[in-house]
Amino acid sequence: MSEEILINITPREARVAMVENGVLQEVWIERSARRGLVGNIYKGRVSRVLPGMQAAFVDIGLERAAFLHASDIVTSPMPGEEVLAEGKKSEITDLLRDGQEVLVQVVKDPLGSKGARLTTHISIPSRYLVLMPGMGTVGVSQRIENEQERQRLKEMTAALAAGDGGGYIVRTAAEGATEDALRADMEFLCRLWESIRERIPSLPTGAVVHEDLPLALRTLRDLTGSAVEKVRIDSRETHRRAVEFAEKFIPELSQRMEYYPGERPIFDLYSIEDEIQKALERKVQLKSGGYLIIDQTEAMTTIDVNTGSFVGHRNLEETIFKTNLEAAQSIARQLRLRNLGGIIILDFIDMTEEEHKRQVLRALEKSLARDHAKCYISGVSALGLVEMTRKRTRESLAHVLCQPCPACGGRGILKTPETISYEIFREILREARQFDAKQFLVLASQEVVDLLLEDESASVAELESFIGKPIKFQVESLYSQEQYDVVPM
Repeated sequence: MSEEILINITPREARVAMVENGVLQEVWIERSARRGLVGNIYKGRVSRVLPGMQAAFVDIGLERAAFLHASDIVTSPMPGEEVLAEGKKSEITDLLRDGQEVLVQVVKDPLGSKGARLTTHISIPSRYLVLMPGMGTVGVSQRIENEQERQRLKEMTAALAAGDGGGYIVRTAAEGATEDALRADMEFLCRLWESIRERIPSLPTGAVVHEDLPLALRTLRDLTGSAVEKVRIDSRETHRRAVEFAEKFIPELSQRMEYYPGERPIFDLYSIEDEIQKALERKVQLKSGGYLIIDQTEAMTTIDVNTGSFVGHRNLEETIFKTNLEAAQSIARQLRLRNLGGIIILDFIDMTEEEHKRQVLRALEKSLARDHAKCYISGVSALGLVEMTRKRTRESLAHVLCQPCPACGGRGILKTPETISYEIFREILREARQFDAKQFLVLASQEVVDLLLEDESASVAELESFIGKPIKFQVESLYSQEQYDVVPM
């Protein structure tokens, strides 16, 4: 499987697309006005301890206070601070106090109305390793499946780390790495951590102690593996910085990077703009004629599978099975493309044969194996729904690019003109009792006024007769279908 990474840079926005075999799989967007915070380290101050929630709110200089749970408090690396006990075994009141300074790292961006999620368990990633200061243990990424390679990397890293007191996680990219490459990574991380520690005392509360790399360089560090054939960048300055970064940390990649100077926008080459537009729609068409309906809510994301126009060739069970198999692959792609996280409920079309159910689940697991976010499938529920979770650390694509509809407030539905007409009638009756008006003026949208003057004209005449006052109508072009005003005159 061949992969290409396309990087599109504009003055206020950076976009990265991962394309596999010519098909867009993932897209990341970072705007200079709203950069992601995950990985940033802050010098925070505890603003409020909540014993009932075993958590604390920490001021890190953002609009909303960030959230720190007791289970995320491991140690306090703040120079001069006492070592905190394990959060899972202690009360939050034993670990933190109001006004206390604490070194924290963002593990989840602010999502919706929730503040950022924090941890005191600091981790600093590089190309092959993740440094965890003060932990003293070595772990290996679960994505490295070869047991001999896992053991080699663990022993090598433990030997190199002996005596420095740091803990390390060996990343997936380290598979096949040499001892010299790991040593260089480790020395870089140790120097970086030492410089962070030295800066802490002189910084004010709420200051950023360490900021993660910008999106383009972060992508090179985290996503580029042996499968990446090419990295194309449409900004000369970003290309220069990326080549310098690659020569220092990922030398084998520097030859695969190229500057794209073309007249045609780089995302248009692979129809990525069209794919992004499709990823904002509820309905996803399958090649067979079936389709998915994807609904994002506050609590969870639901995905419904339908056969649509696909009628199959043999029998109903075979048609359903083939639709579900295709849907499983499409769902895995949509989860990555839309960056959907949290609880996800999949409503496949009901299957009667147990073997078919097993094959659909296997197809889903296989398709999710390439996902960079951690996924967990809990199996099929008693109602035949597949329940799963996907780790969420940043906003979904829809939340980054869109806002709730001002007309419906994010409900996705509007009251009908008929419903609004009857609301207007009730409002006129209320106001006729309260005000001694000569007449009433109704301001409403074109659709509602048309209905009142045509289909509901008899009702309007009855109401005028009942209240003994004339009713006038005026179209307000800026009003949404649900907006109206009744003005006594």
